[in-house]
Amino acid sequence: MSESKAVLIELDAGSRDKFLEMAQDFKRAGESRFQDEAADFDAYLEQLEMYRTGDDLPDGDVASTTFFLLDGEKLVGRSSLRHELSESLAVFGGHLGYTVRPSERRKGYGSLILRLTVEKARARGLTKVFVTCDTDNTASAKIIEKNGGKLAGQIFYEVTGKLVSQYWIELN
Repeated sequence: MSESKAVLIELDAGSRDKFLEMAQDFKRAGESRFQDEAADFDAYLEQLEMYRTGDDLPDGDVASTTFFLLDGEKLVGRSSLRHELSESLAVFGGHLGYTVRPSERRKGYGSLILRLTVEKARARGLTKVFVTCDTDNTASAKIIEKNGGKLAGQIFYEVTGKLVSQYWIELN
């Protein structure tokens, strides 16, 4: 990992090949993440813009900005910054979500992408952010705690059938 070169970007048409390569990495690992988006990249770009502006969102959804962590010429992960909490996001999902491509896990990218996304939340004027992870995802819990997350509670989330840990990160 080259932390000094890694930056958060928003996708554009010129990012297509890098995005498709990342989606293929997930597919090779047996994960379905990003497969629909890879199948229609242009529609995905339109969807990202719709969420960024908050225009014409489905009921219950909130505006959000999606970032991709670019290290050199490789997309190594994605993060989402939800601009506010809906009723459901206040229980599961929160303000921030992130993922790292399978071939780049356990290299420090999870912590970096969360830290950089927290900085974006601060720049938007948020004073604290809510983040969740499955309680059995100890790697994610460590990343959240490393970035200032304080455990607020745990709930059983019926939608996934899993115990979920809920964290707040103060941005002051």
